[in-house]
Amino acid sequence: MSSWRIARDGPRIVVEGELRIDDGPGIWRELTAAAARPEARLDLDITGATVIDAAMMALLVELRAMLIRRGVECALVGASAGLQSVVHLLHGDEVPPRATVEPSPGFVRRLGAATARLGSSIRTGVMFLGELVASVAGIVRHPARMDQRGLPSLVVRAGLEGLPIVLLLNFLVGFVMAFQSMAYLKLYGASPFVADIVGISVTRELGPLMTAVIITGRSGAAYAAELGTMRVNEEIDALQVMGIRPVSYLVVPRIVALILIAPALTLLADLVGLGGGLLVGVRSLGLTPHGYLSELRSVLVASDVWTGLVKSAVFGAAIATIGCRNGLATSGSASEVGRSTTATVVQSLFAIVLLDTLLTVLFRGYSL
Repeated sequence: MSSWRIARDGPRIVVEGELRIDDGPGIWRELTAAAARPEARLDLDITGATVIDAAMMALLVELRAMLIRRGVECALVGASAGLQSVVHLLHGDEVPPRATVEPSPGFVRRLGAATARLGSSIRTGVMFLGELVASVAGIVRHPARMDQRGLPSLVVRAGLEGLPIVLLLNFLVGFVMAFQSMAYLKLYGASPFVADIVGISVTRELGPLMTAVIITGRSGAAYAAELGTMRVNEEIDALQVMGIRPVSYLVVPRIVALILIAPALTLLADLVGLGGGLLVGVRSLGLTPHGYLSELRSVLVASDVWTGLVKSAVFGAAIATIGCRNGLATSGSASEVGRSTTATVVQSLFAIVLLDTLLTVLFRGYSL
């Protein structure tokens, strides 16, 4: 039989008997049930309590604090001299702070915070670019400062390991472009011009762009994750303590690797993209391989190919720079590594489109 009793008596919750930790779950259920319909004031009357251990007193103090946070006036009353010392020890005779709701920041404050973040990001980016230029200049004078031993593995990871998806995706791009234009070419009797459509669009734009998108998802995100993890694990700090500049040792080799491998992947992407168009031309438009290739030779010029390769090299440098910069700027916990990786993909895609637009206008103006 229970040695305690809890009952609601108007604006009071009467607690009587011995309240010990062994009866904690039952006591808490009775307390919360009695306080389910609070009034403007609801006191906890412990006049009839003979024994209350510290754990049970903590429950009473917590119930009092909950009621006060809900706007109900509450106090522990009727404590004997012995129990009053426990109440005071557990701050049951103090008024707990009411929960305050922070007002939502206004438009001006949000605008100021966004401007400050943008300014900080620009400042960090400019500092990184300055250090990168200084590191490249130092490596030109002293090539041994770059980690040349790690360069082949970086090229293999960015190139050979990503080659299958690059070839498959660009083959499908050439195939789909030829397939989509097939109906209109047949309608006007211009089937041979499928080679013109596929050849120019793939070599000038789609080959470099699709390859850069794949490199962004594979290498750019990987660079950000690798360097971000090294930053979080304080490996970057260890390199600096040993007198090794992280930009020269980690960043420059990754940029060089993508500058080297991006044009090579783009050239292969151009070939398989043209192969996709060839398949549609032969299977659906009645062309011969010789006729398709003859039309392709008549329309494609060397500038179509090399402009795409130049674009891909620029894209590779931009992707590696953005990925490494976000990786080195990572701070805090492992969740920040994920944010840096996501930011790298988004910023790289934006940079690719922007650079492609600028280079297209530049090359068009040069050709004119």
